[in-house]
Amino acid sequence: MFQPRLFFTQLAVGVVAVGMAASAMAQSVGLPAPRLLTTLPMGGQLGTTFEITISGENIDGETELLFSHSGITAKPKGDGKADENKYIVTIAKNTPVGIHEARVMTRLGVSSCRAFTVGTRPEVTRAKPNTSLAQALELKLNSICNATMSPRAVDFYSFNAKKGQRIVAECASKGIDSRLNSVLIIADATGRDLVVDRLGGLLDFKAPADGKYIIKVHELTYKGGAHYFYRLALSELPEGAPIERHPTTMTVSSFSWRPEFKLDLADTVEKEPNNQQAQAQKIALPCQITGRFFPAADVDTFEFNAKKGEEWWVEVVSERLGLPTDPFVLIQRVGAKDGKLTDILELNDIAPPIKPSSNGYSYDGPPYNAGSADVLGKFTAKTDGLYRLQVRDLFGGTRSIPEHRYRLILRKAQPDFTLVAWALHMNLRNGDRNALSKPIALRNGRTMAFEVVTVRRDGFDGEIELGIEGLPKGMSSCGFSIPKGKTRGILTITAAENAPRSMAGAQLFGRSKVEGKTVKRQCHLASMQWPVKDARGDIPAPRLFADVPVSVGGAEGAPITIRPKEAKILEAKADQKLTIPLQLIRRGEFSGATINLKAFGPGFEKCSISAPLKEDKYDAVLDLAALKIPPGEHAVAFYGSVVSKYRYNDAAIILADAAQKKAAAEAKASVVLAKKLADAAKAAPAEKKSDAEKAAKMATEKQQAAEKASAQATSRFKSLSSSGRPADIVDIVVSEPVRIRVLPAEKK
Repeated sequence: MFQPRLFFTQLAVGVVAVGMAASAMAQSVGLPAPRLLTTLPMGGQLGTTFEITISGENIDGETELLFSHSGITAKPKGDGKADENKYIVTIAKNTPVGIHEARVMTRLGVSSCRAFTVGTRPEVTRAKPNTSLAQALELKLNSICNATMSPRAVDFYSFNAKKGQRIVAECASKGIDSRLNSVLIIADATGRDLVVDRLGGLLDFKAPADGKYIIKVHELTYKGGAHYFYRLALSELPEGAPIERHPTTMTVSSFSWRPEFKLDLADTVEKEPNNQQAQAQKIALPCQITGRFFPAADVDTFEFNAKKGEEWWVEVVSERLGLPTDPFVLIQRVGAKDGKLTDILELNDIAPPIKPSSNGYSYDGPPYNAGSADVLGKFTAKTDGLYRLQVRDLFGGTRSIPEHRYRLILRKAQPDFTLVAWALHMNLRNGDRNALSKPIALRNGRTMAFEVVTVRRDGFDGEIELGIEGLPKGMSSCGFSIPKGKTRGILTITAAENAPRSMAGAQLFGRSKVEGKTVKRQCHLASMQWPVKDARGDIPAPRLFADVPVSVGGAEGAPITIRPKEAKILEAKADQKLTIPLQLIRRGEFSGATINLKAFGPGFEKCSISAPLKEDKYDAVLDLAALKIPPGEHAVAFYGSVVSKYRYNDAAIILADAAQKKAAAEAKASVVLAKKLADAAKAAPAEKKSDAEKAAKMATEKQQAAEKASAQATSRFKSLSSSGRPADIVDIVVSEPVRIRVLPAEKK
């Protein structure tokens, strides 16, 4: 069905290759994927209709702007051509307030997502430069302004306030997928700075007098451009009223906390002063306490009684709420007679389920850190008596930010688990600096692999079955379970060769038995906010996404498909060797002799095979006895990497070439006709001269139009040929999973 011009050379094993030639490491990583990079504005008010402009990578073809909630709809502006990448968006009045996802359905499938905020306040989008005091854009209170940061400049805004009026200015950036590290300043009418924020993007300001005030916004290092966007919210609040922050996306670390983990108990509020021993706040277990790391160097102290042998789980939730905090807990025993304090336990950080990259990009681990700076651990009382618990922010020694809050929970064990998944990244030695956003946009015949990791809570260690529901037609999946006591599993999604172009919202999940009951838990999807092609100069920024969009583009086939020859369960005894007949479907030519592959699947991780690239079939042989695979149902998939000589949008180049030749022929014919009619007009007798000149004029106009069309067709062909120039690209190859039934060995 698909015949793109794709050529490959052999590359060593995909995720653990050693000793690769330096020339191979110069290849780009990952086949082109559609990525939505910006929307302007970045949100809108309930019940309004407005224009939005988008930009991205590889979002050509017939595109459709979509949102994660059905209450937000978009249609192309105009005929969709004259106003390319412009849409008219409508937000229904019943759409939930908060962060939603914007995305584009493209020729290659669904794009990566971009945060889109729905709110209740009126919004404006800055249309003109405002990089001087004289150009300050006036904002109304209780409104939001959408803008992009001017490079090497400061953006100026103004507002009016009365003496004593409380004004809150917030610059939302990092929490809405922007690259902006904002500096926010409120100044007087002459531009003299009054208050400055360089950390949280928030200023709580009381006007000292009636009059005009200035807001200045700039990037910490004065960077700017389309990717440095922000939403400036200006609010009036009563004295003492809490500040409602702009909604933000969820960090990857936040997946290990769910609101339902809260105890069915009334909240206790931390009461100051409680820093010193004599000021310790008395609490009874179990309990949940809401507190603040405020003011600077705050240490909150609590005391409780416990009996010998009691086990209590201690959890602090703060960093997982999106705050830049690092909670630390110290538990001490208070001497019954002398009051002497003895350190019992220190708790700090939830360990990553799997070791992330040590250098910020995919090298010795994934570029995702699923651990957290929060606290989750067990305390066991050694004796009856009084115990003291202190909680502090290790980053809070000099920071005094009232919004830095925490929730402290002390409870009996509640065994459970949480899950997060991300598309598998390359881990190549000495060459790969990539941390790419990887939308689930599959080429036909491709299998995509996802790492799934779990944080096990309160002693739970059972096996976790992985799965996905709601896949589009023509797609299938295989969940390789997370074994008992382990923290990592694999899930694959496959698009059949004949799968139709489609997109659907799917649901990732994990299922296990917890204390005798079967529980099913949602698995969050994580991805990079931006495609980082060289993380030595750009720090990757991953986050969780609100949903799981899955698509088949329908425009290209996978460079190579590796699949079992027959779609059936293969059987072998536990003491035998198993032969797996594989098919290799190549859509191009390969220069290497073999492709080295390793295996996914519990128990099969030590397997490796070397399949011939120039053959259509290969028999993989697995020694089940040596692998010690137990009897039962199993699945295995093979993965490696190849380098392709890839040409972007090859079909469009072919069509553009044909269109260019046709337009050139039409232009040539129009020149001949125009000259013929011009000559005829000159030679025409007086009574026919007027009609002949009209005909010649029309022919000349048609000639000019044809030559213009020919020039445009030539320009389009050259542009597509340039962007589609063959390039070496290394990408992960994953086989379709093979189902295996291992039978008991024969008794001897």
